[in-house]
This record gives sequence, structure tokens and C-alpha cells, in this order.
Amino acid sequence: MPSEKEFSQEITPQSVDFSRWYIDTIRRAELMDYSPVRGCIVFRPDGYEIWERIQQALDKRFKETGHRNAYFPLFIPESFLEKEKEHIEGFNPELPWVTEVGDEKLEERLAVRPTSETIIGYMYQRWIQSYRDLPVLLNQWANVVRWEKRTLPFLRTSEFLWQEGHTAHATEEEAREETMRMLNVYEEFARNELALPVIKGQKTPSERFAGAVDTYSIEAMMKDGRALQAGTSHYLGQNFARSFNIQFLDKDNELKYVHTTSWGVSTRLIGAVVMAHGDYRGLRLPPRLAPCQVVCIPVGPLKTRAMVLERFDKLFASLKEAGLRVKADTREEFSPGWKFNEYELRGIPLRVELGPRDVENNQVVVVRRDTGEKLTVSQDGLAKSIESLLEDVQKNMFTEASQFMRDNSHVAATLADLERIISDAGGFVLAGWCGRDECEQVIKEKTKATARNIPFDPPEKMERCAVCDDAADHSVWYARSY
Repeated sequence: MPSEKEFSQEITPQSVDFSRWYIDTIRRAELMDYSPVRGCIVFRPDGYEIWERIQQALDKRFKETGHRNAYFPLFIPESFLEKEKEHIEGFNPELPWVTEVGDEKLEERLAVRPTSETIIGYMYQRWIQSYRDLPVLLNQWANVVRWEKRTLPFLRTSEFLWQEGHTAHATEEEAREETMRMLNVYEEFARNELALPVIKGQKTPSERFAGAVDTYSIEAMMKDGRALQAGTSHYLGQNFARSFNIQFLDKDNELKYVHTTSWGVSTRLIGAVVMAHGDYRGLRLPPRLAPCQVVCIPVGPLKTRAMVLERFDKLFASLKEAGLRVKADTREEFSPGWKFNEYELRGIPLRVELGPRDVENNQVVVVRRDTGEKLTVSQDGLAKSIESLLEDVQKNMFTEASQFMRDNSHVAATLADLERIISDAGGFVLAGWCGRDECEQVIKEKTKATARNIPFDPPEKMERCAVCDDAADHSVWYARSY
């Protein structure tokens, strides 16, 4: 197996510069390219297909939970944003504005959508009159714009793609149930589709969504030990309902405000998959997400090529017929070794090799991208064998990522411990928190780490606040993050 050093000319080793490795990998694997607009990227076909597969898997889950898709305008009147002061204050530094069209100045500035709570609140006020109109369960697949000062492809860009769910309910209980239901959908999706272990929990007040009553998140660990927020779900209470006068006549004939939620994930999940699973050779894509699951490559001397290709074509057709996403590379201008390196860099889960000896022995050689293991597999029932191997790769990638998270999760009793661990080891650190903003701020200033969330199921209950040593109200995960 090639060493990390042998790949250094193609991509920067993770151990040298993780951020540079990430950029080298996603560009060399042709997931994206930079656009001429600052902070914006172009999704190349492989990158966009990963997003399409994320969309398809999530959309199926949303529909199974009763949600329907809609679409709302990209432009939002300034007066709408001003109705919810906390909301606009949270987004104002990142808001681009449309002020004129041609030579004509607009009577009211229009914000380019940073999120859609306000425009959807306006429409809900028109659509909801009675308890019979509730609940409203909508989702939107869209692009949004937040003029980020520091950008990183997929993870933080000025324009990005996402989905945003927006629901309205008659009671707080129903809305809170919805908030948790969708957080659980995200966790299950991350685990089963992305092979990504995550920590579910509640955000601290300083980290919650602008305008929300409570924000919940799933947090993932990247290979450099940093955290990445992989999805959020917000209970908005009646904040937006009061701002937009979304009222309904209840069964008791009383006029009441609805309770609303919002929840979303974005194309940062592509970056999460790259950073959580990739290695020194490049991408490692979970089979359920990979645009191509299997690449088939004929090998051997040119004099045997016709004989090999005859069997190769039949095997390739059988894999395709089985519904596998499979590619054949029969190009003669590139050596098998070059192809092996290329498809390893692109993260294709399985490679199938067929040479003259394999034809004679009614076998193929299968190489796993996750472990590098070479297997000899019978040509009889090849599709079923490949399907089984893909499932094993998917499970193994989750197991590996889970073990990495466990190995890089720590506990700190004091601020000094927290500073030392964040500085020396990195990863996630569990510490006690009294609930006061000033203690959370001290940790942020001293360690450059933020409170990721208050986990629902912490590995242990911290008794004292790491900063002030008062009784801890919460056990909190801290980490440096993207």
C-alpha cells in the first residue's frame, strides 16, 4: 500500500496541514471549483451528485413524517426582517441588500434570503385562520446568501444550498415534539446514510438561532478533532407568530397564536463527509452516498485484452443490471496503477479488477477503499457479493468514525484541564457549566473553543462548573469548530 509520503505531490498530507489537505482533496477529486464571486463555489457533477443523494434520502424521510415541499421568494422586504428584532440583529452583518433596479431606486430595500422565517411567517398569517388549518408542515429546498467574512468550500460559503423546514402548530407540546422529531431524523440520516456519528443536544442561549426559544443540534467530529454543526432544529415558540400576527380560532372559540418550528441542514454535509472519513489518499465515500459505488478495471498484458474484455463486459453489465452505481474504465492510455490511485483519491468504495488469470479461475479481485483489503471473489453471483461488501464498508466506516470520536473525547473538571486538553489533544471536551453566560465566555476566550451543545445523554454528569466551581447545571461539550 502506498505511504502518505508518496501521495504528497497530489494532496497535502493531513498531518502537515489539514485545511490544505481538505482543499487539495475536494479540488483534485473534482467536487468543486472556485467561482469569480468571492466566497462562492461551483459544484462540479460529482459534488452536486453527492448533494442530490443527500436531498433524495432526506426528502424521503421528510415526506414519511408528513411534510410537503414548497418554495418561497429569494427576496425579503426589510420591513419583514425588522418585525423580529433579535432575528435581524443576528443576521445583519451578513445580509446583502438589493437597493435599485436599473436606474430606479427601490422604495424598500430587499434582503437576499439568509433564511426564510419572516417571509414564511407572512404567508402563514394569510393561510392559517382556524385550528382546522393546523398543523402546517412545509419544507423548502433552496439557496441562501450570508456574506461570510471567512469562507471554506462547502462548510462556509457566501451562497449555499440547503433545506429549511417550517411548521406551525396549535400547541407548544406539538411544536416541541416536531422540533425533536426532526432532530432525530437528522441523527438517523447522518448515522445510516453518511456513516457519521453525531452528538444530539441543546445549544446554550448564546449559541442558539436568532429569534428561537430553544435550538438543538447534532455535532460531528472531523479528523482534525474540530467540531462541525451538522444540523439544527429550532423551537421558535410564538416569537414569529406574534411578529406576523399568525393567529387561529381554536376549538374553544378563542383566538390564539400558533407555535412554530424551523430546522435545516446544508451542503456543509458534503464537507463533513470529506473531513470525517477522508485519509491521506483523498476521499473515502460511504457507499450509500457515493456517486459511483464500484469501478471496474481490466488489467493484464495487451495480448490478452480481447479475452479479458469479453468477460469484463458481461460482469460489468450484471453489476449495472443489479442497480449498482458502477463505472468501467477501459482506457488504454492510462496504466492500471494510475487508475487505482485516481479512484482511491475520488473515494469510490470498491474497485473490481479482472485479468487473464482471473478469467481462467472464474474470479475477480475486489479492493476495499475503506481498509485497502484485497479480496478474491467468485464471478458467480458477483452482484450479490458486491452488494454485501458495500453494506460492510458502510457499517465499517461508521464504526471507524465512532471509534475516532470516542478516542478523541475527553473530560475536564477544571478550566486549567479544559485549556490543556483543547490545546494539546483537541477533540471534544466535556465540562461542567453553571449556566451563566460569563463562565461560558471565559472558556471561549481562554481556549478558542465554543459550547457545541448540552448533550441529552452525556457520558458522565459533571458536578461543578469548570470556571467558577459552583454547582454545574449542565454537562457541556466544548470544541474548536468550523
